[in-house]
Amino acid sequence: MSKSPHPSSPPRPIPSSILIIGSGAFGLSTAYALARHPDFKKTAITLVDRHPFPAPDGSSIDSSRIIRADYADPAYAALAAEAQEHWRGEWGADGRYHEVGLCLTAEPGKEDYVVKSLENVRALEGLRREAASAEGGGEGRSRGEGTNIQPLRSPADIQAALHTGGTIGSSGYLNLSSGWADAEASMRYLRALVAATKRVAFLTDTVARLLFSSSPSAPTKVTGARLASGTSLTADLTILAAGAWSPTLLDLRGIAAARGQCIGYMRVSADEAARFAQAPVVLDLSSGMYVFPPSADGMVKVAWHSFGWANPVRIAHPERGGVAGASGHAAGTGEGEGEREGEEPIITVSVPRTSHQRPAQQPIPREGQQALHAFLASTHPSLAARPFARTRLCWYTDTPRGDFLITYHPRYDGLFVATGGSGHGFKFAPVIGDKIVDILLDKSEVMEEGGWGRRWGWPTERLAEGGWTLDGSRGGGKGMVLESEEGGRRAEKL
Repeated sequence: MSKSPHPSSPPRPIPSSILIIGSGAFGLSTAYALARHPDFKKTAITLVDRHPFPAPDGSSIDSSRIIRADYADPAYAALAAEAQEHWRGEWGADGRYHEVGLCLTAEPGKEDYVVKSLENVRALEGLRREAASAEGGGEGRSRGEGTNIQPLRSPADIQAALHTGGTIGSSGYLNLSSGWADAEASMRYLRALVAATKRVAFLTDTVARLLFSSSPSAPTKVTGARLASGTSLTADLTILAAGAWSPTLLDLRGIAAARGQCIGYMRVSADEAARFAQAPVVLDLSSGMYVFPPSADGMVKVAWHSFGWANPVRIAHPERGGVAGASGHAAGTGEGEGEREGEEPIITVSVPRTSHQRPAQQPIPREGQQALHAFLASTHPSLAARPFARTRLCWYTDTPRGDFLITYHPRYDGLFVATGGSGHGFKFAPVIGDKIVDILLDKSEVMEEGGWGRRWGWPTERLAEGGWTLDGSRGGGKGMVLESEEGGRRAEKL
């Protein structure tokens, strides 16, 4: 065990058993890193998920996800570049990764993210070229005047880069070192890596609630989880990595929230697929809209990286039920603090609305449908009037600034949280598990000032969602609420 970053705190003991809740990108990556780490060679590891793998409504299970180092934040850009090296290797083998390029665009007055991202990827490309040259490999992967990054200074430049007959935005750049991954195939690959270690026990059941234990002489402790089947799973350490379902198991109001994002899939012909084959992924930072080249099954996927739709539901307070009672409640949780029905405290949180059987057939709000079609009318004019073959809501776990939430719980011993992917966590799957384990071990390099352990730590305050800015890459308006399967409304306050 490494030294604690806090001199007054003793090193944490290595747990003899670990329970991971959730088999998404964070949960599986954590399981894989733990199974390979020598400090945990005697630790029993169990991973439980509510659905047989792969969960069809999980945010990690889909036809495609953007793989990019194109971030306005230099720290995320560097971490994404580290992950990309894995995507270019075994992680992206067998057609899982497609480095077709990423076109980032924006309208005047909204270019800040694009400008900062361009600065960061240029710096990263310079480092990469220097490394390749030092190793005797010349200047590495490069196309077009010796660089993978091409500024786009006009709509005509963007149209030429898109290869679809359309255009979007007024300026931007094309990064030929970015691309997309087959998300479901990549998750199956990761699941196979975990299984091959023979260190992880997999269990399918829904977690009904966390188990709490407290006494006058000891802090409240999480001792495992109660399953819907009635079984209890106990562990020295419980890792909550349940994605958008995390706020139903822990009071995360003002810290993390589930939001549904609109996605549409449009079938194209073989001729159209061939015509669009040279198209890069397109991400418009003015609207938050993005679109992928055709997948192997002839589908063009278009989506809205927005502030999303909430599905507010009243639930029993997840920390007040069971053994812990009121003593297990974290103070200062904000609105809904005193709500009760009879003797049981009630809170309102956004809960994913999905269909386990056919999640890809889920209707999306009308505003989402209209926005997706309008975007395609610009980027792919020939597809503008075509109906979607299917639609779905992808459930993000947003945080106020778009940072992940990867930390020990400040109140409950035995509980570690690994969630808050904020719509951009998937691409880090090759490296995030190792970062999570470093934080579990309180490694000094991640826990010092400016390290990921600090940045992804438990926030000092809970922030009303009206003040959430996310990371500056979202489009659309705030406060959207699902009202029915086909409509939506805007709420002043959740």
